[in-house]
Amino acid sequence: MNRDSDKQAAAVAAVAEVQNGMLVGLGTGSTAAFVISEIGRLCAEGLRIEAVGTSLATEAHAREVGIPLRDLASVAVIDLAIDGTDEFDPSLRAIKGAGGAMLREKIVAAAARRMVVVADGSKRVAQLGHAALPIEVLPLARAYVADVLAACGGLPTLRGGDASPTLTDQGNIIFDCDFGPIDDPALLARRLSAIPGVMGHGLFVDEVDAVYVADQGVVERIERSAAPSP
Repeated sequence: MNRDSDKQAAAVAAVAEVQNGMLVGLGTGSTAAFVISEIGRLCAEGLRIEAVGTSLATEAHAREVGIPLRDLASVAVIDLAIDGTDEFDPSLRAIKGAGGAMLREKIVAAAARRMVVVADGSKRVAQLGHAALPIEVLPLARAYVADVLAACGGLPTLRGGDASPTLTDQGNIIFDCDFGPIDDPALLARRLSAIPGVMGHGLFVDEVDAVYVADQGVVERIERSAAPSP
C-alpha cells in the first residue's frame, strides 16, 4: 500500500460519518481531496447534504463532483468537518495548513459540532514540530510578525519567497515557521493568536475530535475521549 491508498482508505472510513441532512465542512489538500471525491460519489447515489469549503480550490472540486455548496459567510454552525493534517500527536493536537488555508480551516473547525481528521500513518508523531507551522499574516505586518516569531523561537520562511510570495484566498501571506519540537502547543497557540497581524495559524490544539489514520491499508479511529491527556 502507498500513502495515497492509505489516505483514500482513511477518507472512505471518515466519510461513513456523513448522514443525510448534514452540513459538512470540507477541508483542503491532497488527503481532503479523497474525502471530497467520496462524498461526491455518495451524492450521485442519493446522499442529500450541503457543504462549505475551506478554500476556493475545495469549493471548485466540490462543484465538479456535484456536492451542493453554501456560502461560508452565511453559516454559523456546521454538523461535521472532515480535513487532512500535516501531523498529529497522541493527544490529537495537530499541525495543519500545508495547503495554505489555515484561517478558513480554523473557522470551519470552530463552527463544527464535530471535527475529524484523515491521515496516513506517516502523519502520526510523538511530538508536534516535525512539520513547519504555517501562519497566515496580513501583508503589511510582514516584517513585524517575522521579528516576533523569531523572538518566540521560530525560524519563519516566507512561502513563495520575497519575489513572489504565496497568497491565501484572503490575500494574506504565509510564513512556514520552524519551531522545532513544540513542548507546549497550547501555550504557543495562545502566543501566536495574540500577535497583531497574525490572521490565523495551523496549530490545532483542541479542535480535533477524532482521527482516522490508515497504515498499510488498516484504518484506525482514535477518539479524543480515548486519547491520553497532554
